[in-house]
Amino acid sequence: MAGHETQDALPLPQFDDPVKVLLVVAPYYGDIAGNLVTGARAVLESVGATSEEVHVPGALEIPSAVAAAHRLSNFDGYVGLGCVIRGETTHYDTVCNDSSRGLMLLGLQGCAIGNGILTVENRAQAEVRADPGGQDKGGGAAAAALHLIALARRWGQPKGGLGFLPQGSYQVAGGEGPDLA
Repeated sequence: MAGHETQDALPLPQFDDPVKVLLVVAPYYGDIAGNLVTGARAVLESVGATSEEVHVPGALEIPSAVAAAHRLSNFDGYVGLGCVIRGETTHYDTVCNDSSRGLMLLGLQGCAIGNGILTVENRAQAEVRADPGGQDKGGGAAAAALHLIALARRWGQPKGGLGFLPQGSYQVAGGEGPDLA
């Protein structure tokens, strides 16, 4: 049983410059989400990071909110927090797989994300995993985001040449390119 296994954890990274993290919370199960947030905030505060919190309707919306924030805001990292409890239909499998896949794809694109979306068989499992004094999966997700932020800072910013520039705003030898609009 996972609750009785010994788990090793990396020490939390320390930061010279401020760290700002967005908590994206699906509060469908309010008490569970609240415990996840409490655990995440405690870990973030322990390294001096600041955080903001936004709510979305469910776990499927967490990756979309992270993607929008990553594109439009100035956060160093993100923590997705929520809970999916198995029900009587296959909707559980869709929500679990697609929310996790969405966060993973964003991570592969350079977002520093901690996945704190619990996927459990029943409420009792969720309560144990969310408890900040127990398994503290919210705190673990925040720690994961912090480690990825530290790696991104260690390796520096992209050197350019990635992705596409808005139409008409590319550079050519000797000056700015023409507006093709």
